[in-house]
Amino acid sequence: MVDHSIADALRAEAAAYYERKLLAHGPTPRGVDWNSESSQRLRFDELLRIIAPDAPAGTLIDYGCGYGALADHLAERRPDWRYCGFDPSPKMIEAARRMHTPEPQRSFTSDEATLQRAAYTVASGIFNVKFDHDDDVWTEYVFGTLDRLAALSEAGFAFNVLTIHSDPDRRRRDLYYADPLRVFEHCRQRFSRRVAILHDYPLFEFTILVRG
Repeated sequence: MVDHSIADALRAEAAAYYERKLLAHGPTPRGVDWNSESSQRLRFDELLRIIAPDAPAGTLIDYGCGYGALADHLAERRPDWRYCGFDPSPKMIEAARRMHTPEPQRSFTSDEATLQRAAYTVASGIFNVKFDHDDDVWTEYVFGTLDRLAALSEAGFAFNVLTIHSDPDRRRRDLYYADPLRVFEHCRQRFSRRVAILHDYPLFEFTILVRG
C-alpha cells in the first residue's frame, strides 16, 4: 500500500487540480472535469445501483463530492435517503453549501474525520487524474482509498474508473485507465464475493459495485 504521507500528497494534488477547474468553470460539470451534465447524471445512475431497490432509507456518503451535484440527483431518485457529501477541498465544500439550502437530509464536510459509517458510499471520478505518476503508484493509491470506502460502508460501496479498453487514440497520459478485471478481482478477494462490474454504458469507464 502507498504510504499515508504519499497518499495525502496525492490527494492534495488532486484537490488543487479540481479547485483550478472550479475557479475556471464554476460549480458545473466542467468545474469537476466532466464533459456534460448528461454524462454526469448517467454516472450517478450507475453508482446508485448499489442501493438495493428494497433497502430501507439510510445515509449515502458521496466521497469526493465536488459541488454536490449528486445530492440533487439522489433527492430525485431516492428522496427518502440522507446525503453526506465529503470533499478534501474546502473550496468545493463552500461551493456545495452555496448551491444547496441547509436541511436535515443533507450535509457537506471537508473533514474526513467527521464522517460516520453509512449504509453506502459512492465515489465518482476521484481516481481519473493521475498527473505524471506511475500507474503502479496510482493503483496502490486507488486500492488504499477503496479500503477507506469499505470502512465507511455498512451495506456496500460503488466507484467508477476509466477503462483500459478505451480507444487508444483518445487516451490522455495524465489520466488513469484500469483493467476492470483486475479491479474486480481485488474487490472480490479483499471485500466481498458480491461484486459487479458495469461496463455496458456508453462512457469510457466502468463502475464497480461491492455489496456486503
